[in-house]
Amino acid sequence: MTGHEIVITADDRPAREELLGLYDAVGWSAYTTDPDALEAAVAGSTRVVTARYGGELLGLARVISDGASIAYLQDVLVRPELQREGVGRALVVAALEPFEGCRQKVLLTEDEPRQRAFYEALGWTEIRDHAEGQLRAYVQLSTSHVT
Repeated sequence: MTGHEIVITADDRPAREELLGLYDAVGWSAYTTDPDALEAAVAGSTRVVTARYGGELLGLARVISDGASIAYLQDVLVRPELQREGVGRALVVAALEPFEGCRQKVLLTEDEPRQRAFYEALGWTEIRDHAEGQLRAYVQLSTSHVT
């Protein structure tokens, strides 16, 4: 990647085709089967941060938040060929920067060892390991949107 550097930008809202290309690249078909919903989700996010190289979309992270008490980290994606290169870390740090004062930062992700290692390296704790198991988390997922 000579001649350019990866640029992390806040509040860059990628176009539909860019979003579909990135989400397809990481295999998140639950999002790409409904492009209108994907666009609405990104548009409705409190903060969207992108990673680009020479204008090409390489990664994205988004946050939904009330700005005071909770920030929900959603959709941290990096093209497979750039994973484990620090792009994901840079996206998460930039995405959460304005929410440093929020009491809760929340993330729901797959039970995959690499996911756990990545988020723990960023200072996150799995809910069942926090405060000796004194916290619970609940989720209700629509089966029509699960991959």
